Amino acid sequence: MVNDYKKFDLFGKTLIQKIVLKPPFRYDFPVNEQACFLFVKEGAFQYLINDYQIDINSNYSLFLNCLNSGNTIHNAEGICEIVIVTFYADVLRKIYDRELPLLVQKPDNVISNKSNEKINNDFLIQKYIEGLFFYFENPSLVNDEILILKVKEIILLLSQTRNSASVQIILSQLFSPVAYTFKQIVEANLFSQLTVEELAQQTNLSISSFKREFARLYNDTPANYIKSRKLEKAAELLQVSNERISDIAFNCGFNDLANFTRSFSEKFHTTPTNYRLDKIAK
Repeated sequence: MVNDYKKFDLFGKTLIQKIVLKPPFRYDFPVNEQACFLFVKEGAFQYLINDYQIDINSNYSLFLNCLNSGNTIHNAEGICEIVIVTFYADVLRKIYDRELPLLVQKPDNVISNKSNEKINNDFLIQKYIEGLFFYFENPSLVNDEILILKVKEIILLLSQTRNSASVQIILSQLFSPVAYTFKQIVEANLFSQLTVEELAQQTNLSISSFKREFARLYNDTPANYIKSRKLEKAAELLQVSNERISDIAFNCGFNDLANFTRSFSEKFHTTPTNYRLDKIAK
């Protein structure tokens, strides 16, 4: 139930909203070409995508796009006060009439269908929200120029958070929406340091849905298939390059040399060093 609602419009579209919600509440985001930044000023809510849930607590934020269906927030206890800033492709083009900022440009060499990102407690973003509350209390001071500045300010702040890479992927999809296939995303990230959980997020699926789809396509578990491919790549590099074994391990997605050596020995029945020496001897 909505206890209080205020908003500011820009170019005929709802730009900034302040909502006080009384539990229980549930909101399903409509599929639309827009992205939303949701900041929890007080209370908490749960974000659901498929059967995956993220808890967003006070002073934390959620950034998401609505290009896909299934985005839902809900809460069953406690008053929740939320500020929402909505990003529209046409509004951003109008604001940045010369060149879009880097944060909304398509990243290089990134394949992902990622559609949401939890943003941790950030001091500068908290101060930004406090500034918005000043304008909600003094709406007569608000005009288009102020709202344009507030959009540019939040984009600048988001670009400086440690979540900026994920925010860029999500926001840039408004301008270059590409539906990468499941296999494209898996293969592009095979030798990264991503966990299975993080890889599932890249495909915009819950971990359980990701594992089911992976088993259907690869007839194997994600952990076993990815580990095997990494070791095969390492074996290939041991034969054709003079790189240090530790560098090869890291480049193939292993961040622990001991774990790499143990896994390699289990698969090839010899150590990486002996494997290289044996291939050289032949």
